[in-house]
Amino acid sequence: MSRPGPDTIANWYDMLAIDVIVPQTAPRLWQKIVIEQLQSDGHDVAVLQQPGTAGWPGSAKAAFAFEQRLFRRRRPNLAAALNEIPVQPAGRSAALRLDLAGNAPRSDVPTIGLLFDGSRSDLAVATVVAAGKLPVIDAVLDGKVVGQARPMVDKRESVALGTEDVLARAITLIVSLAKAFADGRPLQNEPSSEARNAPVTQFLPAYLGSALPRLGREIIRRVSYRHAHWRVGYRFADTPGVVETGRLGSGWSVLPDPGDHFYADPFPFEWQGQSFLFVEDYPHATGKAVISVVAFDANGVPEAPRVVLEEPHHLSYPQVFERDGVIWMLPEASASSKLTLYRASAFPDRWTAETVLVEGEISDATLLEHDGQLWLFATDRDGYGSTSDTLVVFSAPALTGPWTPHAGNPIVIDHRMARPGGAFVHSRDGRIVLPVQDGTLGYGGGLGRSELLQLDRQTVRLSAPRPIVADGDWPYPKIHTLNRAGRLEVIDGIAAVRRR
Repeated sequence: MSRPGPDTIANWYDMLAIDVIVPQTAPRLWQKIVIEQLQSDGHDVAVLQQPGTAGWPGSAKAAFAFEQRLFRRRRPNLAAALNEIPVQPAGRSAALRLDLAGNAPRSDVPTIGLLFDGSRSDLAVATVVAAGKLPVIDAVLDGKVVGQARPMVDKRESVALGTEDVLARAITLIVSLAKAFADGRPLQNEPSSEARNAPVTQFLPAYLGSALPRLGREIIRRVSYRHAHWRVGYRFADTPGVVETGRLGSGWSVLPDPGDHFYADPFPFEWQGQSFLFVEDYPHATGKAVISVVAFDANGVPEAPRVVLEEPHHLSYPQVFERDGVIWMLPEASASSKLTLYRASAFPDRWTAETVLVEGEISDATLLEHDGQLWLFATDRDGYGSTSDTLVVFSAPALTGPWTPHAGNPIVIDHRMARPGGAFVHSRDGRIVLPVQDGTLGYGGGLGRSELLQLDRQTVRLSAPRPIVADGDWPYPKIHTLNRAGRLEVIDGIAAVRRR
């Protein structure tokens, strides 16, 4: 056998040596995926087994099997139990341990473990989700919180799918912390927190008392109503907008829709003295949205929407802007696993794909120019779970790239503020504010305003979101997009629309 050369040995010692500790019996798929992602990132991973962890009760297994069939999910859930995760011997002494079993013995090696709403057992995720609450994940090192995730649960009616959403972000959190540790970046250092929700001790009472009735109500609702139907609001005003006031206020008109499709994600744009509004246009029959434009006449009356961009995949969030004398559109197209920049070849009706900026399931990418650099704020699904809770940032010297991921990605994992809800706003007092989607009450549950506090190649800091009060004459309080161009301000909200 040939000996490794000096370059190979150097690269081997550059890798972070990590011991990953998993349950000896009934380990879970999410733990296996953590190991695979660490190895894919180039870490030197050893796998150790730890006995003594309790398995999940039969009621949880039965509930998950039932819901997997009900929602026609063929692939295994991230909570699925495995026969074994095989031991992998260590090649050298570990610099870091990751305790995925929750009961690893103490060690002199720095050890990061996870607390699911204060519990070391991932069963707490299923129990808290069954009770209708959103778990918080703390990553703890030597009694201090070094990372935190507030995962989004997209389908509140399903415990199995909701649990997968949470465990997906456990993967994201632990893998990102290993990367930060390897890069020598400072970790958080806060006292370990207590459980965020009222203690829920048993799965079965939570499932029977809360989850099943919730599932039944959702099934009944979907028989009579559209799963989702958004409506766009608009107003022309010279007064300060929603970002400044924090309230929706009055004066809104609803953009009419025919009922068999809806409009959402409104982005206004002024061109040659005329106001235009670009929207996601979603036909219920196809389940795949296109981008349409609405032109306003001199009296502020909207013309009929017309389609201006269609692709084989779903399109939404049509951010339109002018730069370098060219009008561009950057729509969300995560279904294509690409973020594509379009150029207006004949505004507003014809658009040509210019280049792919970023690969991956990137949602609602929002552009900002700051300190001579271009930045994109977006969410990344990261393989599993929700598209609404993991904020990533990219930077580039020019619009067409190259776009580089920020060293601190993911910036936050937080259903309250990770997903942009409109373009950045430069307020009159000099602040830079990002409308952000708040998923506490579910997708489209509300909007907040986060101020950009620091942005450079090493650090991204946003303030905790301040909620936007859905008062006034806007009839749909569940909102998720806010934008303004000149006097035209736009919003959207979800409506209860009966099936025909």
